[in-house]
Amino acid sequence: MAKLTETTVYEKLVDHKKSLENVRIANLFDIDPERINNLSFEFNDILFDFSKNLISKQTLNLLLELANEQRLQERIEQMFSGEKINFTEKRAALHIALRNFENKPIKVDGWDVMPKVNSVLLKVRNFTEMIHNGFWRGFRGERITDIVHIGIGGSDLGPRLVCDALEPYRKPNINVHFVSNVDGRDIQKTLNVLNPYRTLFIIASKSFTTQETLINASTAKEWFLRNTNATDKDIAKHFVAISTNEEACQKFGIPPENMFHFWNWVGGRFSLWSAIGLVIALYLGFDNFQSLLEGAYLVDKHFSSEPFHRNIPIIMGLLSVWYNNFWNYHSQAIVPYDMQLRLFPDYLQQLIMESNGKRITRNGEVVEYSTSPIIWGKVGTDCQHSFFQLLHQGTEVVPIDFLAPMEPFHPFENHHKVLISNVIAQSEALMNGKSKEEVEEELSKGDIDPLDRIELLPHKIFPGNRPSTTIFYRRLTPKTLGSLLAFYEHRVFVEGILWDINSFDQWGVELGKQLAKKIHTQIETRQVDENANPSTRLLINYFLKQNKR
Repeated sequence: MAKLTETTVYEKLVDHKKSLENVRIANLFDIDPERINNLSFEFNDILFDFSKNLISKQTLNLLLELANEQRLQERIEQMFSGEKINFTEKRAALHIALRNFENKPIKVDGWDVMPKVNSVLLKVRNFTEMIHNGFWRGFRGERITDIVHIGIGGSDLGPRLVCDALEPYRKPNINVHFVSNVDGRDIQKTLNVLNPYRTLFIIASKSFTTQETLINASTAKEWFLRNTNATDKDIAKHFVAISTNEEACQKFGIPPENMFHFWNWVGGRFSLWSAIGLVIALYLGFDNFQSLLEGAYLVDKHFSSEPFHRNIPIIMGLLSVWYNNFWNYHSQAIVPYDMQLRLFPDYLQQLIMESNGKRITRNGEVVEYSTSPIIWGKVGTDCQHSFFQLLHQGTEVVPIDFLAPMEPFHPFENHHKVLISNVIAQSEALMNGKSKEEVEEELSKGDIDPLDRIELLPHKIFPGNRPSTTIFYRRLTPKTLGSLLAFYEHRVFVEGILWDINSFDQWGVELGKQLAKKIHTQIETRQVDENANPSTRLLINYFLKQNKR
């Protein structure tokens, strides 16, 4: 593999981009009558329409040439076979093993991981059934009605998204709550609505050393003991852990039988498929959790076997690189027209930017090109009345992914027709824009002074030619959501291979944590390091002056 800019096809793509600079996306449909058939794909109940992107047949062929030059097929095979593609941490990246419905052996260091995966999955199932049927109860014999999931980052965003998105499938009499922020207001608001005798806390931390998670877990434990007549031995009825660190869990008071394992080859942002998804199973039922896994598994099969020119996550990754590195479109908006997916942009921010926000190649060299786009977004139609002004007429061109269901979870058909009309209209408006001639004709029909028309004219022109992808799905079922998440996971992998970076480490998360511990020590002891940066000293001293506790 080589740096992106050192591949033999890179200059071809640069030259090809120049040939498209004056081409309108709308005109590409006239040039190629088969465009819609060649650039739209159905996968089970999901439709991907890539046709409103600024690409031609030649574009796609050149991008596929880039994928082949970067040995994408070989890298896919390495991931699925358990090789240590996370080379900086010397680990495999085997989230695909967590949804391996074929149960095909996958070996790491010569050992098949599937027996352990299946064992943990069985433990999740048994525990879920014990909670649901009332066999597992609190220490006073009361049924568990509230689940509090305490984690952060990948241990929080994935389960939180899935539970929120699939709320219509929830089990009756089970409520879930998520606590992630070390800001005490986060856990305070949750604890205020709980009955401690009916509450189960899930502490989700791979290392069981994550500062934010452990502070929140300790606060929850203190609250539980303070508000009940429980003793330390009763904690086992109200606290379970998801971790790789058995010793730390036991020290906290959680016995091994209450610990759900996962492994160092499961990255945090890819972990919702593991025991981290215990809260999903408890909230939605184990069958729905399995359907989520199945949806992702079906995409794994597609990704590993479908020809590149019809491989959906590969096309997604190629488009991202095309815009990011050849058009200098350095951000992407994710806009679900589905309230069930309101947390989807947040989830994808971590998945994509933590994975590919890197600047060092596999060979340890600094890249001179952009890697991850900045991911942002919000639910439509709300955002049409905020940042869509920038998308239509701003100086930045932002590629967009639109997502929308064909069947909603509400009975208001008139609402849904208006919603879908809006998402289709937005993709059309972004592509076509509004020309000077169209604006002139529109203004001529109104009762506007001719001088005012001249002044108003440039303000009402829309440049258009702004790319978007539209993803329609029949209904947001657990299986459909599992598939959508897996499509974006594999897109991330494709991007990383083309940029020649490691998508599976996250060293950039560590530095701030390390410094925070040093500063926390200074705050606790009220002894400020006089050798620290003057700004740092000012800020610590200001806090200590204002905070007398």
